[in-house]
Amino acid sequence: MTHLQKCKSTSILKWASSSFGQNQLNSSKSQVWSSGYSFISPNTRLYRTKRVAQTEDSEIFGQLEIDKVVRIPRAVKKEAQAALLEYFYSTRNLQFLDAENMSRNSPLFLSKLLKQVNTEAEIGRSIARFLCYHPVNEFEPFLESLGLKPSEYAHLLPRNLMYLTDARLLLENYYVLCGYGFARHKIGKIYKGATEVFHSDVQILVSKLRGYEKLGFSQSTVVKLIISSPYLLIGNVNADFIKVLERIKSFGFETRWFENNLLEDDDYNWSRMLELLCLFSKMGLTDAEMAEMLGQHPDILFEDSGDRTILLIGFLLKFGYSMNQIGPMFLQFPQVQVGKFVSNLRRCFGFLNEIEMETTKMGNFLRSHTLLVGSCCLKSANSLLTYLCVGKKRLCSYIQKNPHELKNFVLGAKVERLPSLEEDSESKLHKNKFLLNLGYVEDSNEMKKALKVFRGKGGELQERFDFIMSYGLEHDEVREMVKVSPQILNQTKSVIQTKIDLLVKELGYPISALWVFPSLLNYTVERVKHRVSMYDWLKSQGMADPVLALSTIVACSETQFVKQYVNRHPNGPEAWQDLKKKIFSKQTNNIHS
Repeated sequence: MTHLQKCKSTSILKWASSSFGQNQLNSSKSQVWSSGYSFISPNTRLYRTKRVAQTEDSEIFGQLEIDKVVRIPRAVKKEAQAALLEYFYSTRNLQFLDAENMSRNSPLFLSKLLKQVNTEAEIGRSIARFLCYHPVNEFEPFLESLGLKPSEYAHLLPRNLMYLTDARLLLENYYVLCGYGFARHKIGKIYKGATEVFHSDVQILVSKLRGYEKLGFSQSTVVKLIISSPYLLIGNVNADFIKVLERIKSFGFETRWFENNLLEDDDYNWSRMLELLCLFSKMGLTDAEMAEMLGQHPDILFEDSGDRTILLIGFLLKFGYSMNQIGPMFLQFPQVQVGKFVSNLRRCFGFLNEIEMETTKMGNFLRSHTLLVGSCCLKSANSLLTYLCVGKKRLCSYIQKNPHELKNFVLGAKVERLPSLEEDSESKLHKNKFLLNLGYVEDSNEMKKALKVFRGKGGELQERFDFIMSYGLEHDEVREMVKVSPQILNQTKSVIQTKIDLLVKELGYPISALWVFPSLLNYTVERVKHRVSMYDWLKSQGMADPVLALSTIVACSETQFVKQYVNRHPNGPEAWQDLKKKIFSKQTNNIHS
């Protein structure tokens, strides 16, 4: 505990700092790595027989941003790439590997170039002619070929420079990284996160890479480490990283374990990971217990730099856990990724809320069965209520008495309906009477099906039926509505009131609209409000039928609605998104408040 509070690094930090502080290594500027690579003059030409792997094979370039995807015929693309290669290699005298990488792996730059030349004529000659009189900023295709999008590299473009050969330090540091084993399309991430390294003397970069090797890491691990945390190349040795490494070694883990759990596609926040380790110590976990926990579940520390774990701890504290109770729970953690565990926990919380479990009982349930709940990805509440043919109260009671049944309610599992309970004779009588009043024939197949569809006691169903009538509808009208869409009576009276008030008082429709389209009550308030508000906007712009049926507006899928109505107006998609943010954010704020 004292060790973590002080967070003092011993000999490793002191020794590594001296290695990282070196600005120069021995003599020769052509420093050679163990791989045999030496960085070279940017004017030297290289030839090879093996083709560089292309990052895209399809006609649609995967690297393009979604709103800028451009289709280029293969033949055109091939000619254009060949012309770029010839220009960069022969005219600009770039290294062959660089010229080919830039010509093949900068699709956005290529598509922009093609827009400026005559594509009807021979593409190769058109591009060559254009480039003779319009030199390009070579840093754009260069940085794109390193894996960056224009939006990422725009602010990183060197000022007052157009030609790569004028950026000597950038190229020398780039060649060092290539020779060390960094994939070219990953170097862009390093350039974005540690730009200053590319503008410093090359020996500084060499010394820092050597410093990480002296910590016991192989070259391949240093590559993964730097790609996942480019900022480790900035300044002297990163103290938080060293402290995390020391703590991991104090648990008895070898460097190999650390290497195996590093993923270069992730971004690591070593400061956050150190905080998490300190937090576990405050929970009372010993080094031996943390070693056991991380040995079985390294993702507790490595997934999202421990952010998912910290989020989980926050949830547990809200559920009523104490810090001393959380630590032991992690020692029993199931074989589930932490992120998935948190997602399952959230999903179950929403599920219990939907079936209207009391807050106190919900907290007790989640606290008593946390590991079980986090292991199960539950079906939606509506689906389970339908499959089980039960009401919310029954389901709440059943889950509390049989918590392990949650394993049978997960996505993909076949759910059998629950055995029916003996209902109170008076309640059963009310339900039968209610259905007979709707026009069902006693003991008929239709009545048996209706008994399965309608949830709740007979008195509750009648109360909801009468409540809908109170808005001015006739008995026969409501009866017809219920027979067309029986699910509308499976909602509480307050929910029904909210939806009808929205239709009549806020949106200005007559109550007769509900008789025409009773299924409206099955849709959420947000969906109805969003669709009708967008329809009103389109009418105000003269782009929609002024007498469009409510069922047409609400019932179709979102994709169909957007395609058929929203896209009619050039500003329609923007208006649609603005309304969506306004309506749904308001609902979220209401829930939180």
